[in-house]
Amino acid sequence: MSEKKNFHFVGVCGTAMGSVAAAMKAKGYRVTGSDQNVYPPMSTFLEQQGVEISSGFKAEHLPEDADVIVIGNAISRGNEEAEAALDRKLLYVSLPEVLKEHFLRGKRNFVVSGTHGKTTTTSILTWIFESAGKNPSHMIGGIPCNMGQGARFTDSDFVVLEGDEYDTAFFDKRSKFLHYLPEVVVVNNIEFDHADIYNSLEEIKLTFRRLLNIVPRNGMAFVNGDCPNSLDVAQGAPAPVTTVGLADSSDIQIKDVAYEGVTSSFTLEGERYTIPMSGEFNVRNAAMAVCSALFAGLTPDEIRAGLLGFEGIARRQELRGEARGVKVVDDFAHHPTAIQQAADAIRQKYDPKRLWVIFEPRSNTTRRNVFQNELADALSRADLAIVAAVPNPEKVAESDRLSPEKLIADIEAQGTHGWFLHTVDEIVAKVTELAEEGDVVAVLSNGGFGGVHDKLLASLEASAKQGAL
Repeated sequence: MSEKKNFHFVGVCGTAMGSVAAAMKAKGYRVTGSDQNVYPPMSTFLEQQGVEISSGFKAEHLPEDADVIVIGNAISRGNEEAEAALDRKLLYVSLPEVLKEHFLRGKRNFVVSGTHGKTTTTSILTWIFESAGKNPSHMIGGIPCNMGQGARFTDSDFVVLEGDEYDTAFFDKRSKFLHYLPEVVVVNNIEFDHADIYNSLEEIKLTFRRLLNIVPRNGMAFVNGDCPNSLDVAQGAPAPVTTVGLADSSDIQIKDVAYEGVTSSFTLEGERYTIPMSGEFNVRNAAMAVCSALFAGLTPDEIRAGLLGFEGIARRQELRGEARGVKVVDDFAHHPTAIQQAADAIRQKYDPKRLWVIFEPRSNTTRRNVFQNELADALSRADLAIVAAVPNPEKVAESDRLSPEKLIADIEAQGTHGWFLHTVDEIVAKVTELAEEGDVVAVLSNGGFGGVHDKLLASLEASAKQGAL
């Protein structure tokens, strides 16, 4: 692939695809791309980088002289450009393959994996390296506030990658992280997820075992010492393994954890660290980042400075605004465990009079009934819970689909007030009617959720003005 000069990206406006396309252009390759939804800021960014973009997927968008067709993870059979690449017998590859050959080989790659906490841990570690002057490359599934972008590629030896267990492409069903040539792997935790591509927890554990199988002998796997599934996966791994956790049995124990409002402190290997974040899960995320940075050769003082300067991640306990004395918080949580952790951390951080949780069952897993009972337990940690309708319900067989009605009944049976509301307008109206000063409303979704955050703030503000008249 290194001898090829002309690359065409199918699905170029995705965050990772666009960042890699721009980086390939900067390396001197001719780069073109196409996408169904071409709009700012990614379209503007790519145009500024000199990447030629076509709107829509059409066979004629594939240049006659294209050497390599990079096919994004969201592209499936039936896509006109993918079909044309197959018909013309062109060389087609996945984005992880491009990363491996052009950006990762020969580098010190730190791959952060696990069901929960990947984005946060990857962001913290990236900022620790950046703060210490290491100028790392990174690819993250969120936007770290310190960095302002989810991916960039530099000449540094250090690369920090969020290691996704999701499949690579329609023609490669291996997990993306198996392409990332890791020197260091973090396994934050392992639970069942991605019910659209995995049939069982055992299938997920198998792909994590394969990840640990490619860590070199001079590398390291940092594994959650409190997670039985992670410990099971690490059994017999050929790479060195260090367990990190709260348990006495962990190789590196997280000690003396203290929570002080919006900050948390802990001790690792005799050194005290503080992060400007709340919640036990963020302590665990930070501890994994600290262990990885120490392995990379950074000093505790460098790490401390990086942690204290970390500004968080967009859509992770992000305060979107306050109106009528009601705070509206945005969070990406959608797995039951993540919802539970988010609710606990938001209580700790904001100390609300009452905690509302508004949940959109949008992910490929939560649209299914695989977590019907677990979601009820998680959402019951709120004082008031609203569940929205399942988006695109026709994509899941009715027998496999989540029942919001049952979910609300189970939530109320546990003592939490609950409502199943079909539309964003209904949700906004209900909260505006019942919210009280001092409440915190947490909106949990892995999508845009119809702009409910801004609509809710606007409605609360309008009602406050009306009440003052």
